[in-house]
Amino acid sequence: MKPSSKSFATRAIHHGYEPADNEGALTPPLHLTSTFAFESAEAGGEMFSGDRPGHIYSRISNPTLDLLERRIADLEEAGAGLALASGMGAISATLWTLVAPGDEIIVDKTLYGCTFSYLRHGLGKFGVTVTHVDLTDSDNLVEAISEHTRVVYFETPANPNMRLVDIERVAEIAHSKGAVVVVDNTYATPYLTRPVTLGADLVVHSATKYLGGHGDVVAGLVAGNADMIADIRMYGMKDMTGAVMAPFNAMLILRGIKTLGLRMDRHSQSALTVARMLEQHPAVRKVFYPGLPVYEQHELACRQMSRFGGMIAFELHGGLDAGRALMNRLQMIMRAVSLGDAETLIQHPASMTHSTYTAEERMVHGISDGLVRLSVGLEDVEDILADLEQALPTQPKLKAA
Repeated sequence: MKPSSKSFATRAIHHGYEPADNEGALTPPLHLTSTFAFESAEAGGEMFSGDRPGHIYSRISNPTLDLLERRIADLEEAGAGLALASGMGAISATLWTLVAPGDEIIVDKTLYGCTFSYLRHGLGKFGVTVTHVDLTDSDNLVEAISEHTRVVYFETPANPNMRLVDIERVAEIAHSKGAVVVVDNTYATPYLTRPVTLGADLVVHSATKYLGGHGDVVAGLVAGNADMIADIRMYGMKDMTGAVMAPFNAMLILRGIKTLGLRMDRHSQSALTVARMLEQHPAVRKVFYPGLPVYEQHELACRQMSRFGGMIAFELHGGLDAGRALMNRLQMIMRAVSLGDAETLIQHPASMTHSTYTAEERMVHGISDGLVRLSVGLEDVEDILADLEQALPTQPKLKAA
């Protein structure tokens, strides 16, 4: 899809909407209707057969959702978009559409806990093989991919340990074997990374996070190849999951997207400042943030991210107990399991978002018991730093060997 000549911020505010077509309303109308009337029996029949554009029933399409879908497709520089009820709705509807019994999905070693559970305990029960491969080294994909591989799926940066995957190289390898590449772009958003322009076929989002940005809505989005999106709409969403986004939620995501660029600039700037502080603190064993020059994949981050985002993972000397003690001493930063909100949020993956992994699986997939995930918010960065500094121990208790 040829990108617009207008800037990202301008498109995020204006793309796809003309007030003159809506009685001059500056804000797009909210269409709270389950069904739509046809001007004639013939018109209804033509819509059902696909010979005439139009809305039939809000489980399939709705004018408010349609605007959101066109806007996310434009921002991702993709052919089409689809709005769904949640991030997991977007992921499950997409994968149910793409695979059948006997197919294989290759996924990265690190995945969001509910995605991991869906693949392991959901698709795995229906004859789909799920193979975990360390995609941070694309040579591993060359060795693992086969004629049965239908999908290569990964997050970058990955939740929660910030691993990066080279989208362009992985897409090249996958496409050489006829596999579809699906990228979870929740952490980066299209403001920082556009996977479709790097070769991915489909991009999924938990729009609950940065796209909504205010912690007041649960939603999901898919963008990518227009034919695939049409299939996901009519099969994965309409028939398999019913994971339909409500029009009111679409309105909230449209509102959030208008300020996405401003917010991601602030999240990224503050997160880099916080990461630098944590890197120097004696209580911190290691910081995982793509914007730090010492980060192992910093060069890749510079190639496929315009900035480095608002998410930080770090480990403390003292492991799990030290992490819990830190979280309990915080006064402003909130203990909560989402991300991308205006508020700074902190959580412990092993006991919270990634508790669907067994202890052994967490070790294999790079999620240590002492890992802490921090979503840096929009508060003044000096206040974020002050809260962390008062909560971090000045004399760390080292974990026994």
